Amino acid sequence: MSLFVEFHLIQNFAPSNLNRDDTGSPKDAIFGGQRRSRVSSQCQKKAVRDFFKTSNFLSNEDIGIRTRHLDRLLNEELKAVGFEDISKFNEIVKLSLKAKKGKEEDDDEGDKEEKSEALLSYLLFISATEIAAIRELILSNSKDLLALASKKKIKPTDIPDAFRSGLKGCLARSRAVDIALFGRMLADFPSANQHAACQVAHAISTHKVDREFDYFTAVDDKGTADESGAGMIGQVEFNSATLYRYAVLDAQKLFSNLQRDSELTLSAVEAFTQAIVRAIPTGKQNSFAAHNAPAFVGVAIRRSAPLNLANAFEKPVQPRGDQALSSQSVCALAAYEKQLSAMYGDSRDQWAVLDLTGVWPAAQGQGFSTLKDLAEHIRKRVAELLEV
Repeated sequence: MSLFVEFHLIQNFAPSNLNRDDTGSPKDAIFGGQRRSRVSSQCQKKAVRDFFKTSNFLSNEDIGIRTRHLDRLLNEELKAVGFEDISKFNEIVKLSLKAKKGKEEDDDEGDKEEKSEALLSYLLFISATEIAAIRELILSNSKDLLALASKKKIKPTDIPDAFRSGLKGCLARSRAVDIALFGRMLADFPSANQHAACQVAHAISTHKVDREFDYFTAVDDKGTADESGAGMIGQVEFNSATLYRYAVLDAQKLFSNLQRDSELTLSAVEAFTQAIVRAIPTGKQNSFAAHNAPAFVGVAIRRSAPLNLANAFEKPVQPRGDQALSSQSVCALAAYEKQLSAMYGDSRDQWAVLDLTGVWPAAQGQGFSTLKDLAEHIRKRVAELLEV
């Protein structure tokens, strides 16, 4: 049976540039015919992963590592078995994950540059349990690995089947929470792929937003008296916006991704509840310090299908002198949720809220006074409903 945990946040940011595009401008999007501020899904997920690493809600063993340098994680083991060129191990791993080809294809000399780039393309998202399994694999296959490392050119067909299959077996043991949440894809090794248990929407402002510009100068501390003017001038784009943020977590899928470990699944739900609220992107924070917590956090537990409520703001909220944009946004969200749930909702749906605005209707969910209490409540409800 489906068990979806949805997160609906209203969060007002002071002037900032949390997530910028290739020109340095704050990301935006057209929604409802109006330009809105935007913070990308990827940016929010990176902030959540960083929060996991710096908080104590999860152990280091339960957090994945994303790297192109697997050899650096296994440096001690590789040196112990006699590897002189540690970087050769990365090449062996990449070739082991590639589909095994016939001799004719291996000997093809065409497009060497493109093939070389392809071998460097893997940014592995790997867990501590998988790294430990690979350590054991290195020790048990050290003789074959050293023989491969001594070759000037290694072909996919040179990789021993025992190491190839062993490596693929290692990469099917992930218990990392962030990999389980956000997924992993290896194009040449689909059996190691993990479908994400969590979907994160691009955050958009509930109102129309225009870009603004900060013109700045910098003084040269060692300038002489006859060197007038600034040592540097420039400009930075920024905006200020009240964002609607949405994420949905498939608790049953998370349970499956975490090797059906119910305790780790519940810890992951609680940690994600804390992280999605507390984690703020780091873009230009030294310039703006926009550490603004959400004014509203609503968590909906649904049994049928997820419901993104962004269309509550298809018609942008209009600024008013007597009411904050955050409060107006929460009112619009509550009204739209009531309308939508009457048509598409399930009688078993439940809401729990943390509301600083005081405008969310009491009849539409259980209220909590601290994030800690809210996160513990969500963990308890998932524990009661999870099918183990």
